[in-house]
Amino acid sequence: MATLFTNNWTRISGLLFGLLMLAALLLTSMAYGLTTISWSDVYHSFTHYDSSSNAQIIVQTSRMPRALTAAAIGASLAVAGTLIQGLTVNPLSDPNVLGINYGSSFLVVLAATQFSVSSLPMQTLVSFCGAAIGAIAVYILGSLGRDGLTPLKIILAGAALGALFSSFTQGMLVLNEDGLNEVMFWLTGSVAGRSLDMLKAVLPLMIAGWCAAMVIARHMNVLTMGDDTAQGLGQRTLLVKLAAGLIIVALAGGSVAIAGPVGFIGLIVPTCARMFAGSDFRWLVPYSAMLGALLVVTADIAGRFVIRPEELPVGIMTAAVGIPMFIFIARRGIIKK
Repeated sequence: MATLFTNNWTRISGLLFGLLMLAALLLTSMAYGLTTISWSDVYHSFTHYDSSSNAQIIVQTSRMPRALTAAAIGASLAVAGTLIQGLTVNPLSDPNVLGINYGSSFLVVLAATQFSVSSLPMQTLVSFCGAAIGAIAVYILGSLGRDGLTPLKIILAGAALGALFSSFTQGMLVLNEDGLNEVMFWLTGSVAGRSLDMLKAVLPLMIAGWCAAMVIARHMNVLTMGDDTAQGLGQRTLLVKLAAGLIIVALAGGSVAIAGPVGFIGLIVPTCARMFAGSDFRWLVPYSAMLGALLVVTADIAGRFVIRPEELPVGIMTAAVGIPMFIFIARRGIIKK
């Protein structure tokens, strides 16, 4: 695939421009919604906060946490998708397609509806466990048979387990209708109503995941050459795969814990990032993080205006973009058997 940026200077310039766009979108997210807030109120809420101003209160307690949460989960899911596609050598892999997000959602809903788990730290831990269970189950199922683990078998195993986890989740809600409101945002994917405390609970782990992804980026470049070649170059492929798996679970689990299963970010963003940065993971990871944040923040802003005065959850908006992209990628015939 031809890349738009062919040298380090243009790639650095592209990252800086993208970060400026992200800053502008974050401010836009704080200003526009059901109630439009002036730019001066947004600015003064950071420089000269007035607790008697309703506009500034909305910015600090609602709009800012929501915008930052959207950016954080967008970056996390995009980086997780980039690593998954590198591990499977398959551009149709992402946390949703592989059942990781569904496993995380299932365990969170199970804990909330059947065991009345409501504290965010415990829900976060449960979300991580669900992501790990989903990833391990997909890996085991995808490894069955004479051919061993193949990209196509991973996709099929992930789709099957995703449907299974989704069915279990719906079944629990049928049996416990009172718990439906508590977990509704986990079923659609939403950043509305998220507080800064909720983001702070998972942000350190997300940042650690982003940094760890950059650390193993050069090893991912070698790994994509194939296990035999990587081992011949002295790489400990098992350790690299294990590290990448842990990063994926941390990023996907943290995202689901705070916003539910926002789909298709890890699918479409890495494909777009490769158009700018090429296949070098040292550039692909930061570009994916930036583009993922841009996409989710943009989707969240757009969701506020589609059916005003109501809002569409960000998970629905990303699906509206992701499904056509998924079909486009699949029709190009790039699933490797």
